[in-house]
Amino acid sequence: MADLQNEPALRTVVFDMGGVLMTFDGFYFAQQYTDNDEDARLLADAYFGRREWSLLDAGVISIPTMERIAQAHLPERLHPNLHVCAAEWQRYSQPIEPTNKLAIRLKDEGLGVYLLSNASTEIDKQLDHCPAYQVMDGRVVSGFERIMKPDPAIYTLLCDRYGLDPAGCLFVDDNLDNCRGAEVAGMRSYHFTGDVEALASYIDSLPR
Repeated sequence: MADLQNEPALRTVVFDMGGVLMTFDGFYFAQQYTDNDEDARLLADAYFGRREWSLLDAGVISIPTMERIAQAHLPERLHPNLHVCAAEWQRYSQPIEPTNKLAIRLKDEGLGVYLLSNASTEIDKQLDHCPAYQVMDGRVVSGFERIMKPDPAIYTLLCDRYGLDPAGCLFVDDNLDNCRGAEVAGMRSYHFTGDVEALASYIDSLPR
């Protein structure tokens, strides 16, 4: 095991959003707009499950365009359900309480706390009920920048914009490829698998 005390001092923790700070479950979201699980699965697959979803996060297509793409893969009777879901599904994305508390604690302890997310330009519909976001020092969101994780350029953009030293940053994401992208950009990374105690223990073990 590496000697953590020889690592650069930790100055900043950068959090992903979906699956780390906020829930993201397309099937659950679709259930809120349908009467049965079969229709919910159809809606979730057509809207959240298509490869074009990444184009929305990349800022390449708009939400109305994504909705039209999804319509082509849904029976017409579900088009009204899709329209409402596309407009407001974020209300059902809930804070993951333990990681939010951890982020707030780290901020209180004097660390910089930032957000780096692959998300559309509608991200504020989620962040307005994300407790940790209210204390964060800044953010970079793919939909506004038209760069997505794991491209190392988006991590570098975050550091350049806020004057951060990558060597002093820890990036936390539930996607291993995104963690590897952070490492290419010079950050440390932590692959989050849902165990907040393990994450907190790792962060607390790093020199500051």
